[in-house]
Amino acid sequence: MLEKNTAYDVLTAALSQGGRFAEIFIEENKKNSISVVNGKVERALSGIDFGLGLRIFVKDKIIYTYTNDLSYDNLIKCAKEAASAVSGNEKKNVIEFNRIDYRKSDIHSPRIMPESIEKKTIADMLKQASEAAFGYDKLISQTVMGCMDSNQHICVINSEGLWVNDNRVRTRASLSAVASRDNEKQTGYFGPGALKGFELFDDIDLNKIAEEAARSAVTMLNAKNCPSGKMSVVLDNGFGGVIFHEACGHGLEASAVSKKASVFADKIGEKIASDKVTAIDDGTIAHSWGSINVDDEGIKTRKNILIENGILKCYMADRFNAEKLGILPTGSSRRESYKFIPVSRMTNTYIAPGNDKKEDIIKNTQYGIYAKYMGGGSVNTASGEFNFAVNEAYIIRNGKICEPVRGATLIGKGSEILNEIDMVSDNLALSEGMCGASSGSIPVDVGQPMLRVREITVGGRG
Repeated sequence: MLEKNTAYDVLTAALSQGGRFAEIFIEENKKNSISVVNGKVERALSGIDFGLGLRIFVKDKIIYTYTNDLSYDNLIKCAKEAASAVSGNEKKNVIEFNRIDYRKSDIHSPRIMPESIEKKTIADMLKQASEAAFGYDKLISQTVMGCMDSNQHICVINSEGLWVNDNRVRTRASLSAVASRDNEKQTGYFGPGALKGFELFDDIDLNKIAEEAARSAVTMLNAKNCPSGKMSVVLDNGFGGVIFHEACGHGLEASAVSKKASVFADKIGEKIASDKVTAIDDGTIAHSWGSINVDDEGIKTRKNILIENGILKCYMADRFNAEKLGILPTGSSRRESYKFIPVSRMTNTYIAPGNDKKEDIIKNTQYGIYAKYMGGGSVNTASGEFNFAVNEAYIIRNGKICEPVRGATLIGKGSEILNEIDMVSDNLALSEGMCGASSGSIPVDVGQPMLRVREITVGGRG
């Protein structure tokens, strides 16, 4: 994507005014998407994002610029303009490149490239899923089914001699069903995806997932309003992990910790959670939606144990914020595209399996809420305060799951909820999502086994 001599000259120009580190990030990302509404194709889009980002470190600041004109003259011009904002006196080193190509040993290699599949085949698949959702119940009034794929090639080159190439092929479906009665509406939604090609659809049954979206919507349409107050909450496995991701995970990113904008700053080695809690961020899980061979600084991803038996062990760190904290990068630097500066971000973040059984968790809960499917919410990273919607919930009474309730919200603080987790099952599952932050929107997995929060504030309508 760039000649060796050009890369050398660009980095040299970037460091010409005293910067201490320079980095080139090149991206070519081919994207496709199809959307089917009520069984009819609404849109089919294809596009390519292509460009280069140039980053310079000087003292405790970052200079960043980007362009989609990769001609030699323009790149040198951009590098010199960026360097002109630098005032430093770092010694310049001779750059010797060490090229690494992760495409040759990619554990996530796709089997069926999405672009090899005809658009009509994809559209027909989505239409069948729509029919499955409509066929579940007459209360289903609308369906929106989609499929997207991306084929992203990146190249990271820096002034320390790193030269890394990698490819990332992702495929995802989105399945939404709306149930309506009079003026009331409820929605069921699922978005299965993976770091795979079109073989994803050999592993999942879209029709069954669409039916499940319809079932969830109809169930909530027929549900009573949720009561409110402090009570036990059982969070099911999979997307229940979104609470840890949002309320705690972001506070363990070095980009927040280095600014003291996290309740977990300066707490390495301290007990911050129940003994039942071991939390992990692992970007190496084969074919997982949030996985990557290397992060967006070219550093190999790894399994980072964030919390072990309640003890805070490490933060997720990019190069710049790792330097500020005096730690090593953890392969956690990510960005949406070349237009964004990379920062510390999660990959596949989950609470590890425990020794309890899910049947015992329900049986040992006299009264509370069973949160089967979680929705979105809002979080203050600095304080850890959160507010999350529950998409599908049930009352637990005398150790049994009883009637469905709707309108439930979970309210609390991440640092407090960690200590309230008193039972953790062994049925770990991961679920796919998109995470938005200062470096854009990126694919992540959240996850956990079924677990119980002993007491949390539940907001409801009853």
